[in-house]
Amino acid sequence: MIGEITEIFNNKVTLLKANNLDFKNIINKYVKIYSNTSFFVGEIVGVNKTSIFINLLGEIRNHKFISGVNIKPDFDSSVELMTENEIKMLFNSSSTSSKGSLYLGKSVIYNDLNIFANINNLFANHLVILGNTGSGKSCAMARILQNIFYKNDCSAANATFFIIDAYGEYASAFSMINGVNHELCYKNYISDSKDGSSEYIKIPLWLLSLDDICILLGVTKSMQIPIVEKALKLVNAFKKETIHQEETINSIVASSLLDILINGKSAAQIRDQIFSVLSRYNTPSLNLESPVFVPGYTRPLKQCLLIDDTGKIREMELVINFLESFIKDNIEMELPNGTYMYSLNDLLYAFDFALIDEGLLNNPEIYALAHELRVRIASIIDGEYNNFFKLNHYCTKEEFINELITKDGKKAQIINLNINNVDDRFAKIITKIYAKLLFDYAKNDIERASMPMHIILEEAHRYVQNDHDVDILGYNIFERIAKEGRKYGVLLNLISQRPSELSQTVLSQCNNFIIFKITHPTDLEYVKAVVPYVEEDMIDKIKCLQTGTCLCFGNAVKLPILTRLDLASPAPSSSSANIEELWYK
Repeated sequence: MIGEITEIFNNKVTLLKANNLDFKNIINKYVKIYSNTSFFVGEIVGVNKTSIFINLLGEIRNHKFISGVNIKPDFDSSVELMTENEIKMLFNSSSTSSKGSLYLGKSVIYNDLNIFANINNLFANHLVILGNTGSGKSCAMARILQNIFYKNDCSAANATFFIIDAYGEYASAFSMINGVNHELCYKNYISDSKDGSSEYIKIPLWLLSLDDICILLGVTKSMQIPIVEKALKLVNAFKKETIHQEETINSIVASSLLDILINGKSAAQIRDQIFSVLSRYNTPSLNLESPVFVPGYTRPLKQCLLIDDTGKIREMELVINFLESFIKDNIEMELPNGTYMYSLNDLLYAFDFALIDEGLLNNPEIYALAHELRVRIASIIDGEYNNFFKLNHYCTKEEFINELITKDGKKAQIINLNINNVDDRFAKIITKIYAKLLFDYAKNDIERASMPMHIILEEAHRYVQNDHDVDILGYNIFERIAKEGRKYGVLLNLISQRPSELSQTVLSQCNNFIIFKITHPTDLEYVKAVVPYVEEDMIDKIKCLQTGTCLCFGNAVKLPILTRLDLASPAPSSSSANIEELWYK
């Protein structure tokens, strides 16, 4: 016995210390509290000359630890320090199953005791790594992956990790992975089109959904979604080759031309507008040279648009009848279905036609919103980011994902997307689009969760935010993955120095936490409010952790444990600048 219980309040237990107790180095050690009917586990969080203060962490039932307590110990309960063997049992430190357990690091409190996590509990749930800049987050993620793949007796060859590499740090940590085990493969994608060292990140535009295109174009108002939808349906009409394609295009174009004819503008404006439309949007059967038949003679359509001395289009009725002959009542406008290629230029072409719509022209606000989207497409086409969308062959979503994870005919276990050369706004777009592609692929897989995919988001606060997607689209892709991804085998691994900027919904759905030193009061309060099982004493620990030391807790680690992680070898390129060396070399 280390003391006698004198007070029980909420999850706090106070002891009157035993006279023979050595107080040296007992802070943060674990105790067992047991009576005839119950067995509790607690942590010593404070001492003074006469008392010991303990936080209750959970219960032992049927030889298994269960986090949290439903009942409280009684005053007659016995309180003892846990033995080393009991600690080993709690942290899998005596585990011999290399497949079932993963080495994390060494205990700070228990004489460098090896700490292991249950692999299934760790990677079948969402994981968060938090901490200040330079506290060891990137090195921790790299080391964890190295611990997975550098095992001699099992290779985890079927694992699939996608890293969204904000700074291009991880190539140095994994580029030699094949040398460790010939079954393993690392694949690197780059965002600098001038760098030919690796494959360039590609985005097949035709595989994107309406929501993805809205994200790409930065839709900020719900009124813009129908505009994007119409443009995509026009892409489908103009680009998808079918036996009725020309009839469909003719009907769409003729309908717009009829709107122009009856819009009440001057004859000269009508004529110029029709000439403008048919100069870009025409078919072999409907163009400015199309023959218009009247009894006794034939003339091209453009001649029927001549203006007479009274300022009117002389053959107005003839032109209307001609155009009406192309109208089909059974035309169904559908969104692209991913079965054919189309480009950003095709999308711009469709947007320009959509802007002709009289509904847009007669509503200045809607027209301005539509034109804003059109400008964004044009700016991508005219800029460096256009290269992301230039693919030289068609592929299905399944083929694209397969190409994404294959290198030299082998499956890659780590796929690194280096977005270091992309600004924050477009990096967020790429990240969301890739996350959605992977999630949709997993959802449509016949055998659910047959290929688990982990999305590692470095600087996650840039992408996983409380943004306007929920208001505009009805959901946020990361929040959807956080809530639904586990059953499809799509898991998030978030790395962030600013937890307060992360989506509260996403953070609350995470089950495993590795937290390094955090000092910002807003971030600490956010962690305390959102992360389960975090109490004030844990916040106090987090504030004063040394570099490389973290607090691990969650489904994979039975008790919150201060852990010193080994350095990654080789390490990611995340070290600070050596000022002394650079200044005085």
